[in-house]
Amino acid sequence: MTGTATVPSAGGTVTYRGVVYPWHCDHVGHMNVMWYVGKFDEATWNLFLLAGITPSYLREQHRGMAAVDQHIEYRRELKAGDVVVVRSEVLEIEGRKIRFRHEMRNEETGEVAAVTTVLGVHMDTRARKAYPFPAEVLARARELARSTT
Repeated sequence: MTGTATVPSAGGTVTYRGVVYPWHCDHVGHMNVMWYVGKFDEATWNLFLLAGITPSYLREQHRGMAAVDQHIEYRRELKAGDVVVVRSEVLEIEGRKIRFRHEMRNEETGEVAAVTTVLGVHMDTRARKAYPFPAEVLARARELARSTT
């Protein structure tokens, strides 16, 4: 039986674990692209939490995050019953922008199913425009970037 113990560990911090359910699959039996994006989105919010971009911070400071560029590479198909894990890493953060990467793997086989790189912008939700990250978020995200490389 092939398991994750025989597969080299991917870089990054685990930000999502889940399973592919039958209703995630399209007419040919593979997980539909909308679910890859959804699982990556959940991983994003867990990565943000680690960087200090918490739900309470966003609410209390009237801040938000917007994805302005996203690239997804689909490498292996996932099917109903597959257990998936997403590992994430901050690639860079400065000013108002954060760039990060997620890697989704089939947890049983260790195969990379998909990789996405996202550019996010920190916003003032009242002014509806980009706004610089606070120093503590920059510091935490940079420390997170160093610890996952």
